[in-house]
Amino acid sequence: MNQVLFLCTGNYYRSRYAEIMFNVLAQREGLPHRAFSRGLAPSPLNVGPMSPHTIAALTRLGIEHAEHLRDPLAVADADFESSELVVAVKEAEHRPLMERRFPAHLPRVEFWHVDDLDYAEPATALPHLDVLLTSLIARLKNKSDVA
Repeated sequence: MNQVLFLCTGNYYRSRYAEIMFNVLAQREGLPHRAFSRGLAPSPLNVGPMSPHTIAALTRLGIEHAEHLRDPLAVADADFESSELVVAVKEAEHRPLMERRFPAHLPRVEFWHVDDLDYAEPATALPHLDVLLTSLIARLKNKSDVA
């Protein structure tokens, strides 16, 4: 199984949504990929195991989320090492954290540009993630078809 690691700051909202949606899409496409997510600096101030915005979006889409309810997890070197692909969802926010905490893994990270709640409402950010995820799935499917 090829692993994809999604990173955000807290592993509470964007990366959790990306993980779950990627896995739904990859399964539909029959891809041999599985995503997981971690945070570069999880906050003890987050309430509950997952953002209510993520839960609401998954519920609206009819995607079961109960099995994904867990506390946010901090990324470790082993997570990078076990991943074929690493995606950080917001370059301006996550590149500095990567440079400080995991500089050796920085060259392997693909950076996206999906804003957090301080800059974008979930009604904007999550559909943006959907577009990027769909593109990533297509890219991996293309790569898989060629191999």
